[in-house]
Order: sequence, then structure tokens, then C-alpha cells
Amino acid sequence: MQDFNALLINRRSYRKYLDEPLSGDAVRLIMEAALLSPTSKNRHSWEFVLVEDKEMLAKLSTCKPNTAAFVAHAALAVVVLGNPLESDVWIEDASIAAINMQLQAEELGIGSCWVQVRGREFSETVTSGEYINDMLQIPMPLEVLCIISFGKKEKQRSPNNVDNLLWEKVHVGSYK
Repeated sequence: MQDFNALLINRRSYRKYLDEPLSGDAVRLIMEAALLSPTSKNRHSWEFVLVEDKEMLAKLSTCKPNTAAFVAHAALAVVVLGNPLESDVWIEDASIAAINMQLQAEELGIGSCWVQVRGREFSETVTSGEYINDMLQIPMPLEVLCIISFGKKEKQRSPNNVDNLLWEKVHVGSYK
């Protein structure tokens, strides 16, 4: 187990995966991380759809022209949903769950990548979320925030460099 700071430094986005499945224990731990995430007023306004079927992963990878193509090669994709009728901060709740899954994956040595869906377009007339809702039979009022792809890393990436942190973005006491 890594300490938390090392986990943050080492977590990177991975878009290339080995063609190997994830263990059931790894998937369970990733989903536990999502389900343990804090939510506003303990509403648990998120839901998740796990996709491991290669044909369905290939279809998911087309939800955004070009930029989600790597999802087709993932071992697992988790579609992160939120219910705006359950909580006005469903986006924040679902985002926390998504990053918890990514941090758990990194701790397990599994690569992951966030694919933004909310606010993106599949075509001129269909949003990426509508495309996914139709494909996965997601009922109203649930909305898709993102897809998190997971897989065994094709190759290790170098960690983030703490010497390059943007400390100029930190303001103490007031914005100066």
C-alpha cells in the first residue's frame, strides 16, 4: 500500500492497456471505493454501470468522436451516473466517487482514465449522454457524468513532478 501523497504523485491517466481482464477482487475494491465516497447530505445520488463486454466497450468508445476510442481496449469501463432529482450537487458527488475509483485503481497498480461525457456531443443532434443512456438502457432522470476506463497498464508512466506544481494558483487569505 502506498502512502496517500505517493498515490497522488503516481496516479496518471492511462489510455493504453494490456489485453488482460481485471480480477474480481480488484473490481470489487474499485467499486467499494466509489460506494464509500462521501455525498452531500448522505444522499448517495450516484449510480454506476460496469461494462466488461468487449462489444459493448467498443460501442461505448464511440460516445465522443475520436477522444474516447481507447475505451474499446479497456478491461472495464464504469459509467458514472447521477440523479439531479436526488441532489442538486449530483455532479460533485459523482465526481468524488469517480476519483475515488481512480485512486483505488492506482493503489492496485491498475491504470485508469476519465472520459468526460456530460456536456459533450455524440453528433450534431445527440449528446454523448443520450447515446449512452440509449445503449445501456439508463432510465430518466439519471444523467451520465463520465466513463472511467480501467485496465492493466501497457507501460508505466513517470510520476508527476512536484517541482512543477502550480503554486501560483494558491492564494492565502485573499486572492492576490
